[in-house]
Formats: sequence, structure tokens, C-alpha cells
Amino acid sequence: MTAPIRVVLVEDNATFREALELLLGLRSDVDVVAAVGDGAEAADVCAELLPDVVLMDYRLPGLDGVEATRAVLARSPDVAVVCLTAAANEREQRALLEAGARACLHKDQDLDDIVGAIHEAAGGAHQR
Repeated sequence: MTAPIRVVLVEDNATFREALELLLGLRSDVDVVAAVGDGAEAADVCAELLPDVVLMDYRLPGLDGVEATRAVLARSPDVAVVCLTAAANEREQRALLEAGARACLHKDQDLDDIVGAIHEAAGGAHQR
């Protein structure tokens, strides 16, 4: 059996963060190793835990999703970032991709779509 994909959640809405952590925790193919509420903390946590994938919100206190993506990748270049946002417009999504995010998803997408993006971002090293 393949090891689960190690994921860090970066989301300032505690209710959404906890719900997503719970839902992903029910899956055997994903292991949420940390869940944090701001972009600055994300870079530190990723440098320490070296996850496979970061699910990054766009609207965050302090560093926004673009700045946080850059900070995470500067310290942990092997981590894949997937943006998960409620309201990023086309320009903001482009900025996230230019900062190094591999995909931008909306928070209202099906969990299967989110998990699929996690697998794709992890580079196929893990089987669904």
C-alpha cells in the first residue's frame, strides 16, 4: 500500500479548516499533518514538516495566498501548493499560479475534485 499524501491546510476560517481537516482525515490516501490559520505560519510549518502538498487559501491575514505561496516554496521548494479559495478572481488566480501554485480550486468544489487536485499536485507518486 502506498503511503498517504502528507498535506498542510492553510485556512483562516477555523470552521472551514476544521471541517476540511475532518473530511480529509476520513480518507486513507491523505494525511493532514498540520492545519494553520495564516500564511506566515505556513512557511514555518512546511519547512519543519515537509508535506507533499499545501492547500492554500487566498485571503489570509498578514501574508495573502500569493505571498504565502512564495514563502512556502522559498523554504520548501519540493512542496506542491494547491490554492483553495472562495473568491479569488481571474487576476488573483493568475498571480497564484505565477507564484508557483499548481492549481486553483473553489471551496465549493466536490471533495473528490479537491482530493484529485491533491493527487495531481503530488506528482502521481501516490495512487488514488
